[in-house]
Amino acid sequence: MGRNHYRFRAAWQLAAPPARVFAVLERAETYPEWWHQVRRLDRTGEDSAVLRIRSVLPYELSVTLRTSRRDRAAGILEIGMSGDMDGWARWTIRPDGTGAVALFEQDVEVNRRLLRMLAVPGRPFFVVNHKLMMRSGLRGLRALLERGLDEE
Repeated sequence: MGRNHYRFRAAWQLAAPPARVFAVLERAETYPEWWHQVRRLDRTGEDSAVLRIRSVLPYELSVTLRTSRRDRAAGILEIGMSGDMDGWARWTIRPDGTGAVALFEQDVEVNRRLLRMLAVPGRPFFVVNHKLMMRSGLRGLRALLERGLDEE
């Protein structure tokens, strides 16, 4: 794995049925409403969009997304990514007791020049930055599901 290559994984325990979680996660254009680090998502086509994200560190990433798999029966949502990061990200939603677990996996190569230059000294900060972003997303999604705002 090169110094600009990252693999992330997070498992979110959610008190909602898998179909409901899938329905929320497949509506990426609503992410900015409940996931504050997702600053903006602009659709560019039926299966494509431009995403802008920023967590704690003072930089914003812009990524073009293209849906590569949307399989409700298997509980899988997967996208290809290009721009400041190239690679893929995938949600896999499975039943877990009376709720669901949403597994997030991401495999990317960072292209943004500043982040590439800071790859070695900055890596621990980039990893923590991602963890904080994921923690915030989990909190936002749990709150949305608990309040039933996804069903309006």
